[in-house]
Amino acid sequence: MAASHSLRARVSPSPRVHLDEHLPVDHHLSHVYRWGAGLMGLFLLVFGVLGLIDRIGFFSTGGDTVAGLNTNGALSVLSVVIGGALLAGAFVGGNTASTVNMVLGSAFVISGFANLALLETDYNFLAFRMQNVLFSFVLGLLLMTFGMYGRVTGGLPHDNPYWLARHTAPDDADHDRRVLAGPTTPERPALPEHPQGVRPGP
Repeated sequence: MAASHSLRARVSPSPRVHLDEHLPVDHHLSHVYRWGAGLMGLFLLVFGVLGLIDRIGFFSTGGDTVAGLNTNGALSVLSVVIGGALLAGAFVGGNTASTVNMVLGSAFVISGFANLALLETDYNFLAFRMQNVLFSFVLGLLLMTFGMYGRVTGGLPHDNPYWLARHTAPDDADHDRRVLAGPTTPERPALPEHPQGVRPGP
């Protein structure tokens, strides 16, 4: 009974992880999340601004081409908003950037399927073409990959903050991470030498 109670105390039912960029593993993960959100957000922001400069009709189904992708006013505004959200996530970093990447990445994949069904119909209000659908799939998968990096897998190393949060109590997880960030094993003192011809006892 005592052993099972101790085990339950060591496992957090709803782990919450806050990356501490002073620790090497956390710093590396936050860099990945920031770069993923920042690069994708910057591209979408530029794409949206170029579309707005062209003054394309807001719901023009004919659209116009920007950077090889079809667009109209509505898609341009949406791109600016999503690009700004990604850049904000990159600025904050940590768990926020990771979550923003995963959520918006999933939204892009869903958008790809939805707009694929609306191609060549009167409801294609974002003026999507096949290249837009493919881009939506690729961008969505990239964002999801950046967001899930080092966070969603069954083989995380034991110094990973997400692994520690799932396998230790919240108070112990922070302590374990800081211990793992330092020397892993203390120096072992040298054994005393035995005089020549004298053998140690059993």
